[in-house]
Amino acid sequence: MTDTTAPATIDVLGIGNALVDVLSHGTDELVDELGIVKGSMTLVDEERAKEVYGRTGPGIEMSGGSAANTIVGVASLGGSARYIGKVRDDTLGTVFGHDLRATGVAYDTAAASDGPSTGCCVILVTPDAQRTMHTFLGASVHLGPDDVDAAAIADAKVTYLEGYLFDPPEAQEAFRTAARLAHDAGRVVAATLSDSFCVQRHREAFLDLVEHHVDLLFANEAEILELYGTDSFDEAVAGVRGHGTVAALTRSEKGSVVVTAEEVIEVPAHPVDHVEDTTGAGDLYAAGFLFGWSRDLPLRRCAELGSLAAAEVISHLGARPATSLAELAADLLD
Repeated sequence: MTDTTAPATIDVLGIGNALVDVLSHGTDELVDELGIVKGSMTLVDEERAKEVYGRTGPGIEMSGGSAANTIVGVASLGGSARYIGKVRDDTLGTVFGHDLRATGVAYDTAAASDGPSTGCCVILVTPDAQRTMHTFLGASVHLGPDDVDAAAIADAKVTYLEGYLFDPPEAQEAFRTAARLAHDAGRVVAATLSDSFCVQRHREAFLDLVEHHVDLLFANEAEILELYGTDSFDEAVAGVRGHGTVAALTRSEKGSVVVTAEEVIEVPAHPVDHVEDTTGAGDLYAAGFLFGWSRDLPLRRCAELGSLAAAEVISHLGARPATSLAELAADLLD
């Protein structure tokens, strides 16, 4: 599905906010006391992040960020994966790089030597498995065009862009630079809308992106409704079909819908015995879909791989696969 005859050695290259995720179980009462919207992502300063962190119980810490989670999923499926994201030369920055490379992902973005510390995301998981995120972007906001590795992008079948990058202007410019470089090399550009509040802040820019710069779009139901300013999922589907972009739209337990100019493909959710934590569900769905896309698999099979990867990650705490996705997906890949 790539547009070039030049060989590519990277299946998927992701660009996003490099963050260390701090995950902890929390109550609905705690979410209310903190005055935050359950299930949302809120940008905060370092002081507020420390305040929320101080109210959480025992948890786990790991390198994170939406696109990084997706790229780790691609690697777990057996794909070649690379990541671009900015950290500071501090303890958390070192942890981020080591943790990411340990999953098999190539990562060599230069760390910042001054400015804010490495970003983090404090994630409260409530008993209904919803995740509520307080994100301190930190050094990640200083990702700029100079950090975009043109040679790596030209060597990637797909460049995957994280919608959260639309908040800081410097990173937004890196986003556009990466898309241009990928298309100049005849490669595919994929993007995720990331969060409905992010879409609300940048609706016109996202619409322009979908219409003119993105070949493959990922969004959940709330995000695609926000993008097209409607309460009707069917109207949102019609909107994205009109742009001619392939869109993979997730609908939680309803499964997903793949939209092209010619057809709408409905794929059921992969069964899961117990939902522990929905953190990373969309990220891992994208991982499965992108891996299938990089292997030129039919769109339905891409969505099935996405559903399987999402089902694995919601069965435990954390946004990374706990078992080999390549082993779980063996039957789908035969």
